Amino acid sequence: MEEIERRSGKIITPPWAHLRLPPFSRVALRVLQLANDENVQLHQLSELISSDPAFASEVLTIANSLLYAPRFPASSILQAIAVLGANNLQGLCITVGTRAYLGKTMNLPAMKAIWRHNLACALIAEQLASAGFMDKDIAYTSGVLHDIGRLALAVLQPKEYAQLLSSFVGSPFAILEEEQKLFGWNHSEAGRNLITDWKLPPEFEPIVAEHHLAWVKDSSWDMKELIHVSCRMADTTGFAAFPGCETTPYAELLDELPARERRIFHTTAESLSAEISMKIEAVETT
Repeated sequence: MEEIERRSGKIITPPWAHLRLPPFSRVALRVLQLANDENVQLHQLSELISSDPAFASEVLTIANSLLYAPRFPASSILQAIAVLGANNLQGLCITVGTRAYLGKTMNLPAMKAIWRHNLACALIAEQLASAGFMDKDIAYTSGVLHDIGRLALAVLQPKEYAQLLSSFVGSPFAILEEEQKLFGWNHSEAGRNLITDWKLPPEFEPIVAEHHLAWVKDSSWDMKELIHVSCRMADTTGFAAFPGCETTPYAELLDELPARERRIFHTTAESLSAEISMKIEAVETT
């Protein structure tokens, strides 16, 4: 991140320079950086995760939960990696790291809603990617990360941000303006800078920064557009990030999907919501 930017010959200190955020999990970020490296061995990833016992314990518990539903329970991190694969591991570690990042703010209903929204988006994105022959593991991780900037704002001023989310009624896009008023920075901008600051893989930056851009029906998909639709589907199936969020009817969203992707989804929002709820509850009870 640049400390300053130049506009019309003037040096302006960006709002991000004044924000003091706690670091994200070192282990989670390192796993994300290494998971797709062909030269990294499974035992190296296992040793990295095991270097943080608390983190490792939660990774193993969630790896054995309904979220991943392994055929055989893993008794060690190495076994979990071998069963899930390195790519699934990155989504798993980011899930654990994201929840840990929220910390005590998870006690606030508004913050818990953000967490559930991210995880629902990740689960929907994974399904969409599988149908569209895109990388489902990248899609899942992108879903968990897409609102990481919102989590950062929540950690910075949890009570104020919770109040904003609890009282706001309107479009998920319009709330960007309210965040700008409160912080001088909206969550998409905050997320983009976090991707840079934390040295996450750069392909996540446009996904985090641009997932609120409108998707044009019948255009070719990329990961930004997939997350955009997944986010809206999470909203309409009961996993909106704030209670007053305007939503698009589920049937209308299905009509926007290409036929191949449309076929994999349930006929009702309620049935998809129930499936997602079971998986989220499996994570929350670990």
